[in-house]
Amino acid sequence: MTESATRLGGLLTRDPAVVTAGVGVLAEALERQAVPVEAVDWRPPPEGSEDALAAVLGRPGHAEANARAVGRMLSARPHLVDVRPAAEVLGLEKGTFLHAGPPLEWERASGPMRGALIGAMLLEGLAGTPEEAERALEGGAATLEPCHHHRAVGPMAGVVSPSMWMLVVEDAEHGGTAYCSLNEGLGKVLRYGAYGPEVIDRLRRMGTVLGPVLRSAVRGHGPVDLLAIMAQALQMGDELHNRNRAATSLLLRELAADLAEADAPRDRVAEALRFAAANDHFFLNPAMAAAKAAADAARGVPGSSMVVAMARNGTDFGIQVSGTGDRWFTGPAGVPDGLYLGAYGPADANPDIGDSAITETAGVGGFALAAAPAIVRFVGGEVPDALAATQRMYEITLAEHPVLQIPLLSFRGTPSGIDVTRVVRTGILPVIDTGIAGREAGTGQVGAGLVSPPAGVFRDALHALAAEAPGVPATPPAEPAAAP
Repeated sequence: MTESATRLGGLLTRDPAVVTAGVGVLAEALERQAVPVEAVDWRPPPEGSEDALAAVLGRPGHAEANARAVGRMLSARPHLVDVRPAAEVLGLEKGTFLHAGPPLEWERASGPMRGALIGAMLLEGLAGTPEEAERALEGGAATLEPCHHHRAVGPMAGVVSPSMWMLVVEDAEHGGTAYCSLNEGLGKVLRYGAYGPEVIDRLRRMGTVLGPVLRSAVRGHGPVDLLAIMAQALQMGDELHNRNRAATSLLLRELAADLAEADAPRDRVAEALRFAAANDHFFLNPAMAAAKAAADAARGVPGSSMVVAMARNGTDFGIQVSGTGDRWFTGPAGVPDGLYLGAYGPADANPDIGDSAITETAGVGGFALAAAPAIVRFVGGEVPDALAATQRMYEITLAEHPVLQIPLLSFRGTPSGIDVTRVVRTGILPVIDTGIAGREAGTGQVGAGLVSPPAGVFRDALHALAAEAPGVPATPPAEPAAAP
């Protein structure tokens, strides 16, 4: 072999290996000549985003900012430390209600959001009938604020009123605190917009029995390591958004002795235990609070393009990004594609709703579908679809979680840290598996399925990040006009 051939790395003495990207003309021509070709799935950035992508990706310190943000989220250690009424821990006063998603007014609220607010009025004794509650809400009798503005999250409508009991979760690594309400179960429940007498009676019983018993058990136990439970649950077939069966069992096992020793009458302890054990989604709310605490640890890193919140209010889908403060980027919420209960169908479904997408924000839920093959029977699809969904999420995330791992992917960490630039550049949207609320107030749950955010929220966030760089327009280019 000559010296020149060696310097060329054997290029002239070995068979060529061809890698193609973009349009398939070259690959197809080579394949017709029996030349092996490795095609790379690549597409150019969307038109109008090139300058903004270049500005954000080329900004000095951008990679370091993202590494810091995702590092803080992955190193969070959320622990359940207490259970207390919202009036105490959040300072909520009568007539103030928290809700899921970005800011919303009554006039733009969807059916399930209106139903949950009507139920909250009845629960707090601010109205005697649903009609009276609705008139009062129309007249501006209540103050509505997003849960996220109070370091809280709530599933579906996410409505929190002063008398509701909240899980208190502290991040032992970074010191933050997050809150979430107690899970009511499935079917006709407030979070899906139902407000019938059975819904209000259940919430009052949760306030007089479940909350106090859980408070006694958690205080007797000491901080409960939620990340350890979540990691084990992923090994047992949960994905921690639509399937929480293993995690619920693990939490109750962890608290079993402290429940038995709780400072409460035995019949009330038994009632609380039966309620939680009969609800496979009981752990969803602790998982949401844990995810919120972890994501909040990554907030406020200048220059970072990592998403720290995804949330929906049944009308709008909103995201917040580490490097843009508390600003919301919003677009229309889509309707989930999934399976429906009984005679319900797509026409009965409300657009996507709930703060529960905080689980996907932190790297579980839809991002961990590969850990929960059984979930596809609940949200539609086949097992390979679950594997493909998780593998697709690696394309738009910054890291793999060091603790939350997926057995079917050889214990690879869950994809974590959604990067706005990767979403815009690839066109791949986050996958969220979620429940489906009925469109009409008072209906409750009608199904479960998968949904994605509107692509525009990521484009808007990208341009906001790019606006800090000189010479880049602060607003994204207008959408092309629709064809007549």
